[in-house]
Parts: sequence; C-alpha cells; structure tokens
Amino acid sequence: MRICMVKLVSLNETKGRKVYTELGDFFGEVEEGFIQNNKVYGWKIKSTNNSLLSKIMSSAKGVIIPQGLVNAIGDVMIISKTAVPAYTEKNTEQNEKKKGAESNEEAE
Repeated sequence: MRICMVKLVSLNETKGRKVYTELGDFFGEVEEGFIQNNKVYGWKIKSTNNSLLSKIMSSAKGVIIPQGLVNAIGDVMIISKTAVPAYTEKNTEQNEKKKGAESNEEAE
C-alpha cells in the first residue's frame, strides 16, 4: 500500500512567491490570486527588477496569468512558456534604450 501526501497551499501563502517559466527564466512575483465559482481562476503576477516580464513589457506593472497556464505551485510557481508574451533580444535592447532615454530626460 502506497500513501501519497499532498501539500495544500492557501492563496495567502502564495503572495510574494517567485514565478519562473518552465524554461527556468525568472518571470516575476505573485501579487494575488483570483477565485471564480470556488476555483482558482488566475494569478496576478507583478513585474520586478531583472524579471523577464520587466524586460518584455517595461511599462507594465504586471500581468494576469490564467490558472490553466500554471504548471506547478510549491516554493515557487512554474508557468508555461505559452504564458510569456513574444520576446526577442531586439525587443529587450529597444526597451533598455527607452529606459535610458527616460532616465536621461528625468536627470535634466
């Protein structure tokens, strides 16, 4: 006879957990979870410094990821790569140039 233990995690415990893509890229942090009809509907992920989300969407404060795109929740949350907006190194370079230009304008 084999007994399996299942660890249950409450929504309150997920706040602040780091979110990674299934490819291992740091995506952001869990800000809150949404419940609809007694089921988890989705997750609000906030953009943090050096996260993939901040590189892809520099002006965004965060995104909402549907529960169906979450692969696992434990010490961290793992999301499907399909949840990540289209991203190329060229986009990252353009966003960094914009941030640099905005910083220079603020300094003047």
